[in-house]
Amino acid sequence: MSTATITAAEINKLRQTTGAGMMDCRKALVESDGDFEKAIDYLRKKGQKVAALRSDREAKEGVIIAETTTDNKTGFIVTVACETDFVAKNADFVAFARSIADAALKGNVTTLEQLLASPLDGATVSDRINDQVARIGEKIQLARFERVDAEAVAAYIHGAYRMGVLVGLSRNTPAVLEAGRDIAMQIAAMNPVAVDPDSVPADVVVREKAIVTEQIKNDPKMAGKTDEMIDKIAVGKLNAFFKENTLTAQPFVKDAGKTVGDYLKGVDSAAKVTQFKRVQLG
Repeated sequence: MSTATITAAEINKLRQTTGAGMMDCRKALVESDGDFEKAIDYLRKKGQKVAALRSDREAKEGVIIAETTTDNKTGFIVTVACETDFVAKNADFVAFARSIADAALKGNVTTLEQLLASPLDGATVSDRINDQVARIGEKIQLARFERVDAEAVAAYIHGAYRMGVLVGLSRNTPAVLEAGRDIAMQIAAMNPVAVDPDSVPADVVVREKAIVTEQIKNDPKMAGKTDEMIDKIAVGKLNAFFKENTLTAQPFVKDAGKTVGDYLKGVDSAAKVTQFKRVQLG
């Protein structure tokens, strides 16, 4: 991609996402042929402190609802997007988003497409969304749907419906579910990439190792180091990344003296986090 095709909007988006300077963002996009994720990696390889490791923003404004079934074995996150915070904060719009989440629970749906076709007030969810568009005059859409099935699922909504979290757990007891809600708050605050180091996606491992290796090679203090030594240092940095960015290894926000894994074991030695979903508006 030539420099002429890099728009001010793209530069601003990268700047807002990473916190890097405007000229640095422009150069990153040029060097990455306009690829947004590669531009983030470019900035990190150059040693920039990037504000966001993952681009999990799904909509500018809207409402996120996280709910579970009455037996706490299935959880749903529904994101209903709109254009302005004025609409998002309206009680009727929040109630409309909740009605869509309720339709997901009632229909036990598994996909976004299935939810759009689900019945709601004598029509389909898709039809009711179109009704909202006509009434409000803004673009309204079902932007995202997530589902978690587990022995127990805890749900948490954060920040005036701007973030939703689901946590799957291996044991279904009142104590574990209460702990699950605490862990959901942890996920909302700390945004881990995976449950534990073993569950980090392989592409994330490869990506992070490439970034830290490049950082080490660019460090003047590392001049003259062998490839074997650089690889050992990279592995050490990668382990530090896992400790900071995987859920069970993180310090528990309510008691920094223990990890999330230790906290859950203290509640129930047989309980484990099996998976989680975290969705936020950006």
